[in-house]
Amino acid sequence: MTINPGAAESPHRQIAAQLRERIRRGDWQPGERLPSIPALGEFFGVAKQTVQRAVDQLRLEGTLITKPGSGTFVRGTRRRLNRLSRGRYGAYRGYHADLAARYRQQLLTVGREPAPPEVADAFGVRDGTELLVRRHIVRTDDATVEVGASWFRAKEASGTNLERLEAFGRPLYQEAEEVLGKRYTTATDTISARQPSRDEAEVLQIRPDTPVLHLLHVAFDETRKPIEVAQATWPGPMTTLTEEYKIPAPAPASYDEDSGLSLA
Repeated sequence: MTINPGAAESPHRQIAAQLRERIRRGDWQPGERLPSIPALGEFFGVAKQTVQRAVDQLRLEGTLITKPGSGTFVRGTRRRLNRLSRGRYGAYRGYHADLAARYRQQLLTVGREPAPPEVADAFGVRDGTELLVRRHIVRTDDATVEVGASWFRAKEASGTNLERLEAFGRPLYQEAEEVLGKRYTTATDTISARQPSRDEAEVLQIRPDTPVLHLLHVAFDETRKPIEVAQATWPGPMTTLTEEYKIPAPAPASYDEDSGLSLA
């Protein structure tokens, strides 16, 4: 692998292309650590800053993962989030069968906290209104892939199991339906991309400049009143969102009796 200083493409892009090709070729396997930045700089005969720019480019593409204090690794399989939050409800109001086998959810804290702006807006209350929040993380075998929280009105959840620091033997929404006496009927998902907070970067073990995908999920009852507002944050380069849906068939042609013509 060599760098052509006379090429129109900048040195760090040339390095990124060569590293990308070696990864695709299998020289470095998913989860394998790359040589250090100084070692790569010496190998290519360029400054460390040039190699760092190449690594940053591949990291933002999702090819590499940088773990603070550990090094740079080839990204493994992306977490595939099929149908956004619909997976939490499943086809028959329950989790998809393979969810527990792939991911482990760990409940971290349960308590009352001031609502952040996006949650307050979803509930239609003032910023800082005290709400009940259940915070969790989701892990695979080797990484934390989600930081999440579920918010409920404190008055409605007071004295129920939702206030207890324990996981339920069924999906959270089913527990909420029973103890709140409400039925989840509709929901909205809003996805945005942003930089992580310091805490999110630390828990997800990503660099502070690595983009994340953020989901705001609002579940409503039959009167369109929010029951639960859930947040989930995922490392962007390691996450894909897939939505499968049917495409409407063409509208049937109408028939004009006077002309005998079929009208599209």
